Amino acid sequence: MRCALWLGAALVLHAARAQDSYEIQVYPAETVPTGETMVELHSNYTFDGIHPTTDGTVPNYHALHETIEVTHGFTDWFETGFYIFTSVQPGYGWEWVGDHIRPRVSVPKSWDWPVGLSLSTEVGYQRPLFSSDPWSWEIRPIIDKQIGPLYLAINPAMDKSFRGHNSNRGFDCSPSGKVSYDLTKQIAVGVEYYSTLGPITRLDPWREQTHQIFPTLDLNLGPKWEFNFGVGVGLTPSTDGLTVKLILGRRF
Repeated sequence: MRCALWLGAALVLHAARAQDSYEIQVYPAETVPTGETMVELHSNYTFDGIHPTTDGTVPNYHALHETIEVTHGFTDWFETGFYIFTSVQPGYGWEWVGDHIRPRVSVPKSWDWPVGLSLSTEVGYQRPLFSSDPWSWEIRPIIDKQIGPLYLAINPAMDKSFRGHNSNRGFDCSPSGKVSYDLTKQIAVGVEYYSTLGPITRLDPWREQTHQIFPTLDLNLGPKWEFNFGVGVGLTPSTDGLTVKLILGRRF
């Protein structure tokens, strides 16, 4: 009986956090330059996910998530991004999932700070078919540093559900981070980490948390392009077991 209750709780938590697999990215502190627009396609496929859900949402198993992100730089310290989430999976076809908007401010390069620093806030809607928490809000501080060929980034994000199953949980702690190393001017290899730990005031038990590690490859295809590829492995029962992600971006 205890095992059944735990499994149900884990599946509900997994469904509530399914939105994370629409945009799997550790943000850099730098914003899009003034007057430029970055268009990104986030393609994420879950080879091994949790099959059933207990809240009526669509499971991630064998789901292809395609997200279009359009970000415009308004000043040297302010940008705004807009997301269109879609999903393709067995039995459902291609479905619109929802939209988010993400304004972000940063410390300008002209200030010459020792680290990159910015603050992103993201709010949006996902259809109840895909999330048991349709309306959500994220606050994401971003800190990064380039030290020769070594790059470090930390995103200690916090998430809040406004409506749905987890709306009474308060803010969830969802830190992520990245370490990469430039092998050449065109190729960098690294590791990205993503997690959801539970409410800030009382973290969930380890088995109910999500922890995922992505070995990654970044290609420098020129100042106008972005390329990031990774294969993610889940470390807890509440995390998708195997996920592949690809980010392809172009500045205009």
